[in-house]
Amino acid sequence: MTEVFSYTACRQLSQMIFAIIFFHSSEYMLAVGIHGKSNVTLKSLLISKNYLLAMMLCFLEYFVEIVLCPGLKEYWWVSQTGLAMVVVGETVRKLAIVTAGRSFTHLIKIYHEDHHKLITYGVYRFIRHPGYSGFLVWAVGTQIMLCNPISTIGFAVVVWQFFAERIPYEEYFLRQFFGREYEEYANRVPSGVPFVK
Repeated sequence: MTEVFSYTACRQLSQMIFAIIFFHSSEYMLAVGIHGKSNVTLKSLLISKNYLLAMMLCFLEYFVEIVLCPGLKEYWWVSQTGLAMVVVGETVRKLAIVTAGRSFTHLIKIYHEDHHKLITYGVYRFIRHPGYSGFLVWAVGTQIMLCNPISTIGFAVVVWQFFAERIPYEEYFLRQFFGREYEEYANRVPSGVPFVK
């Protein structure tokens, strides 16, 4: 049981807690900064029941594994790779938000608004959905950082599936809003989520 209080556990858990707090608080603060406090709700924290369940399961896996097979958590290079993924994913997502400005929202818009613009510069020059690809890298990275093999696979599958369904739905409306311009952009630039055209 002392493994729970080891240096490795304290480092990994503190990095995870910091990553979660930074991700959600910065999402909310950016939404308020871009859209104004009166246009933002607590939904911009991006915390849902499914998300809370996933986080509880990942912490459960972590504590069970650190007690039953503590050596599994000692692969520092695996944990550091996960930390690097968290930083890269967070950076890509926040670049997406800042670059798109008012065109970036947490909800898919089904009606075109005057301030909507097709953003094709900055990080969007390389990835059509950098917010989604950044979150995918961040989410999987958190589990690699914790050396959680089961949750790594689970997070990768669930987050990928979510975006594999969301991207075509969102792009239907983007094609309606921007027509041929979006079609050409989509043919030229990858989605940023593996195996999602």
